Amino acid sequence: MNLLSQLLSRSEHEGRRLRPNRVQGVEIKTEAEIAIMRQAARIVATVLKEIADRVEPGMTTADLDAYAERRIREMGATPSFKGYHGFPSSICACTNDEVVHGIPRQRKVIRAGDVLKVDTGAYYNGFHGDSCITLAVGKLATKAQMLMETAEAALYAGISQVKPGNTLLDIAGAIEDVAKAGGYSIVEDYVGHGVGRNLHEPPSVFNFRTRELPNVTLRAGMTLAIEPILNAGGKHTRTLSDRWTVVTLDRSLSAQFEHTVLVTETGYEILTDRTGL
Repeated sequence: MNLLSQLLSRSEHEGRRLRPNRVQGVEIKTEAEIAIMRQAARIVATVLKEIADRVEPGMTTADLDAYAERRIREMGATPSFKGYHGFPSSICACTNDEVVHGIPRQRKVIRAGDVLKVDTGAYYNGFHGDSCITLAVGKLATKAQMLMETAEAALYAGISQVKPGNTLLDIAGAIEDVAKAGGYSIVEDYVGHGVGRNLHEPPSVFNFRTRELPNVTLRAGMTLAIEPILNAGGKHTRTLSDRWTVVTLDRSLSAQFEHTVLVTETGYEILTDRTGL
């Protein structure tokens, strides 16, 4: 059982105590709760947009973490990640072959040509928003640029399948088709998740076709963190000695994009959309 599976199991138990309004074990948000989630998600989107505009070679991942925490708190929220099961920072910052859960460090200098992943969350009035971007630091090699573009396209292909009556397999199939068409592998050890009152809650939002995870039917009011992770090489990963940072086993490049998405009556709303910010 990987870390995310443990978190989902724990938050599912907690969620059952907190709210009765659930379908297939997934919490359905009320209009009032969705309004709060829009605010939490907007804070996340704003921070990521600002980081994307400011990052440059020579900065450290600790610099980005300090900036993100300050801005999240200035906007009236608290960092979702900091202290979460012992995680020490407000963002996960990963470069190149690092996949997820990278701990920001002062000695981790961002260099031209890096593929930089920044993942963060904000907790606002009882609800979380969660999103991740992959950034090109300076000019990238063509292969790295193509990986990034395909990972982002896979995310939006998955989001396009979000509507009442569709299932998680519809999302996963759309993501997998884009990844395979580009010649990339999908990390299977880490998947998306429900998000709301808990940072991680049911369901597991998988990015590949599988019968091993529950295939939930989507209903209006569900809020999902959809987050495909694509590797230029194989899908397998390993965790470093810090017990957080995950890297590709073959040291190939990795890219990730994530949005918090609301299932509406007619389709979807991307709550962490950065367009227009």
